Amino acid sequence: MFNGSGVAIVTPFKGSNIDLEGFKALIEFHLENETQALIVLGTTGEASTVSHEERVQIVKTAVEVAGGKIPVIVGTGSNSTEAAVNYTREAEALGADGALVVTPYYNKATQKGLIAHYTEIANSTKLPIILYNVPSRTGVNILPQTVAELAEVDNIIAIKEASGNISQILEVKRLVPNSFKIYSGNDDQVIPIYSCGGHGVISVSANIIPKEMQQMCKAFMDGRVSEALDLQLKYKKLIDYLFIEVNPIPVKAALNEMKFISNQLRSPLTVLEEGNLEKLRSEMKTQNII
Repeated sequence: MFNGSGVAIVTPFKGSNIDLEGFKALIEFHLENETQALIVLGTTGEASTVSHEERVQIVKTAVEVAGGKIPVIVGTGSNSTEAAVNYTREAEALGADGALVVTPYYNKATQKGLIAHYTEIANSTKLPIILYNVPSRTGVNILPQTVAELAEVDNIIAIKEASGNISQILEVKRLVPNSFKIYSGNDDQVIPIYSCGGHGVISVSANIIPKEMQQMCKAFMDGRVSEALDLQLKYKKLIDYLFIEVNPIPVKAALNEMKFISNQLRSPLTVLEEGNLEKLRSEMKTQNII
């Protein structure tokens, strides 16, 4: 699929509509700055408040602007297996290169249920599937043995790991084939997860520092581990501020500071509080981003 830094790209809004021109400009920014993959309609893309018609619009635009230069991976997860199957088939039909499928939220499926859910989705498509484990949001954790079983399905090829549990990620690495990819889902754990045999990151921070996130990844992949760690530490405070309120509230504020998009989110999300914005703005100035 990809190695290095893929961006969990925001969905910009203008009034009640998708800001397609702003979205295109963001994609061009990533094409110019070494981002290795576009991940659209994930958590950062506010997929839960995007209509079906808007989903189609977003995927079509991403595929068209990316132009095959980097893969477009679409968030197609749902807490309904049938809906996830339909979203995944639609993404394939629209020209996506892969699907990122979050664990079913609210239902709190058992491990047996997760295996059934993901296997049905994978069998419905030729797209490569990336599992997405983010128990803080979904209320369910994919256990390492479950990941290992799912890795036996031909087109389930990777996991985005946002559990924050390094011991669990090590156990996943111990159990899965070497070809199975592990991506960090936490920007403050890119280098730790690389050290556990990871392959990169699906990053929120890459929305504003795409080149720097890829440089961090490349340094590690090239064996320059100290340099990679230095970059992880350099941006640690910025990353902390990008999660000072729930994602994507801070990163949209940051992109607004960079004059890319308006600082608009869909309810129930609200704009970053002024005190937190000042902290984020100050660190962005320190890092010469604005």
